[in-house]
Amino acid sequence: MSGTFLAFPIGVRTTCLILICCAGLAANGAVHAEAAIEGVVELPPPAAERLVNQRYRTNIEVVTTPSNPPAAVVYLTGDLPATAKPTSTAMAAMPQKKILFSPNLIVVRVGTAVEFPNLDDTYHNVFSYSKTKRFDLGRYRKNEKPGTVIFDKPGVVTVHCEIHDRMRGTILVLDTPFFQKTDSSGHYRLEHLPAGRFVLKAWLNETEMREQPVDLKNGVTLHVDFPAK
Repeated sequence: MSGTFLAFPIGVRTTCLILICCAGLAANGAVHAEAAIEGVVELPPPAAERLVNQRYRTNIEVVTTPSNPPAAVVYLTGDLPATAKPTSTAMAAMPQKKILFSPNLIVVRVGTAVEFPNLDDTYHNVFSYSKTKRFDLGRYRKNEKPGTVIFDKPGVVTVHCEIHDRMRGTILVLDTPFFQKTDSSGHYRLEHLPAGRFVLKAWLNETEMREQPVDLKNGVTLHVDFPAK
């Protein structure tokens, strides 16, 4: 007798092994049975950049072609399981680089803190007058760490720099854990989704939102495209 398990009769040991294997297979099946959605959002053409107008002199060579390609945010809404709701805060970042917010679009869950590091050799002053979140970080240089901002309500927050008027960023704050920013070609994929009927939305900007109802089934990947209207 080398262990307690071997002390059981053979029939009992066989039954235990079968139950353990079935439990493992069921657990693995549950993991792989989650739903997924993938597809393409038709994006608008890149917008032309304006020449920089700044209040302080700088030696930075400012680009005049778009450095932030268009993108959309795809996310799932509806009667989501309680376990899918945000349970803790996280950290995100919207750096300033080459007199631009880079990236100029980020998406976060409610309760997330966002940093705004300055990577340029000049001052920046990040602020927002949006109703969802108003803040002003004041002027700060590279290597000076500004305060972080916690976004505690869902909505759209437009971010500016008081010194450089062409700088404009957007923070989309969502009350859902199921979201993804598309790549520059509009492709996206959402995984580990619950089964059920929901609404899938594609946010492009403050005036353009596309949406489609979806019926998700365990173990099935749904293909949903969002063509231009």
